[in-house]
Amino acid sequence: MAMNSTSTTPLVPRIGHWLPANHDIIRHWLSNLIEYVDSHKRDLDSVLQEFQDFIEGDEHVEKLACLMFKQVPNKAPYDKDPTGKPQVRDYRHMFRLFNEILVRAPEWSKAADEVGLIGFPINAIIDWPMGTEAGFEFFKMRHVNRHFKNVLNKWAEFLSSGDSTHVLNEDEEGWFSPEAIKALEDKGNNVVSLSTEYTFEQLYICDPSAKHLGFKSWDDFFTRKFCDGIRPVASPEENSVIVNACESAPWRRSENVQLKDEFWLKEQPYSLIDIMNGDDLASEFAGGTVYQAFLSALSYHRWHSPVDGKVLKILKIPGTYYSENRYEGFPDPDPAGPDRSQGYIAEVATRSVIFIKAENDSIGLMCIVHIGMSEVSSCEYTVAEGYNVTKGEEIGMFHYGGSTHCLIFRPEVNLKWSYDVPDGSWDAGNIPVNSVLAVVDTSM
Repeated sequence: MAMNSTSTTPLVPRIGHWLPANHDIIRHWLSNLIEYVDSHKRDLDSVLQEFQDFIEGDEHVEKLACLMFKQVPNKAPYDKDPTGKPQVRDYRHMFRLFNEILVRAPEWSKAADEVGLIGFPINAIIDWPMGTEAGFEFFKMRHVNRHFKNVLNKWAEFLSSGDSTHVLNEDEEGWFSPEAIKALEDKGNNVVSLSTEYTFEQLYICDPSAKHLGFKSWDDFFTRKFCDGIRPVASPEENSVIVNACESAPWRRSENVQLKDEFWLKEQPYSLIDIMNGDDLASEFAGGTVYQAFLSALSYHRWHSPVDGKVLKILKIPGTYYSENRYEGFPDPDPAGPDRSQGYIAEVATRSVIFIKAENDSIGLMCIVHIGMSEVSSCEYTVAEGYNVTKGEEIGMFHYGGSTHCLIFRPEVNLKWSYDVPDGSWDAGNIPVNSVLAVVDTSM
């Protein structure tokens, strides 16, 4: 792993930049949060109190909740924060930290001369417990995830309120600070083969003369729209051209995907019946192709239709929020384990599935899976079943989110892809939404 020139801490490649590559920044942020919470006692929010009561009312669940902290080795770098104080000590301490997160919006955090986005604050708190054997079992449990959903829904209410605009300022840890604005503007947001440099106001619809640039809440800022003309639809009249559905970086492309596979293995193969939650249409895609790509924390979070067609079915599938592939955990845990579990979470995480019957018969039925991960789990469709979509038209969005998505094609569909999937490297750059992703090859 790469080393920072001013730190002995290895840099952890984290796709999408939801958390800083330099783990020292996370530890510094967490240390400050712990110090604040420990010195400012207040009652738990009702959703957290209910969660804690549930744990303490079930002997097995409480055992796992205790063990996932005890199984974190009592040695560096897992035991101390940068000030030498213990890290998160137990699940009650965890809930007290969550309690403070519920009244904060995601912020930039400064450590020494570096600034990084703490986009997954809850994930940052439980990064090591997630990688333990007990944590793997705990974060898979259905009732645990039901309580996490309540917690995240409560946080979503705050992020949609005017109170969440406190981070939309020009302070060094604000979203309109010079560092943040530069990151938001950079090459149109880390887009491949894009030479034009844009300002934030040129990229996104906003009001430069208004307070907080006119954004009414954190969620309003996060789901911001591109200005007209920034992402034109490629070849709108050619239905053989499939456009990119999200502003995202390629993660994997797999062919001859099985209807049922052991997705929990280290290599994380796709299992269509699990991805689609047992839906009858899953068999249509057996032997087909899955393309998966990851959204950046700093980028655009709305979804667009890759084809002209008709929406046949929409599924909302409840699932996990903080479960990661167990092969990324202890004894040699990867701090970027959730990032490296993209294939695994396609089968287990909270997600939404949309089936579209393309007008082009050479494409036919296709499927898009929008997958929540960690805090990023609120999926909203702006179209309904039976609706006729136009290629490039907006179909939905992640609220407070990014995360990952899959496009799934039947085995009969022959595609010429416009981009290679990086081999062993992440974040080579986002593919612009509505640009050419693939073209149907009818010569075979």
